[in-house]
This record gives sequence, C-alpha cells and structure tokens, in this order.
Amino acid sequence: MVETIRDVVAQHAHLSSDAASLSASESLYTAGMTSHASVNVMLGVEDAFDIEFPEEMLTKETFESLDSIAQAVATLQDEQ
Repeated sequence: MVETIRDVVAQHAHLSSDAASLSASESLYTAGMTSHASVNVMLGVEDAFDIEFPEEMLTKETFESLDSIAQAVATLQDEQ
C-alpha cells in the first residue's frame, strides 16, 4: 500500500526531492508539498484505492506522511 501511495505522491505532490527517497514517516510538507498539491494527492489516492475521504479526514495530519495516508486508507478500507 505504501508503495502505491508513494507513486501517487511522486505524480502529484511536486516535491523538491524524489519521493522514492522519502521514509514512510517523513513529512511530505517538509519535503515541499503545498496544500494545493495535497488536494491532488488526495484525489490520486482516492482513485488508486477506490475510496472517498470523508470531510473529517481532510486534515493536514492525514496527509502528513506516507504512513499517515496509509493508515487513513486502511481505516476506510476496513469500513467498506
């Protein structure tokens, strides 16, 4: 799951460094992701996993790292 998310981040986050070099817990915002890019990442993750993030999960913390995104995806998949 984290590798799929990493691919989405690589395509949509417009990071200043290569997404492949990020640790799963590293802050995507510190790596250069803007709030605008985080919306594109969210849409990409929704498409990749056929999920929809509820409004209460649309926070900076949800999209802080590859791990935090993976945890949110796992939660949503468990609810399906």
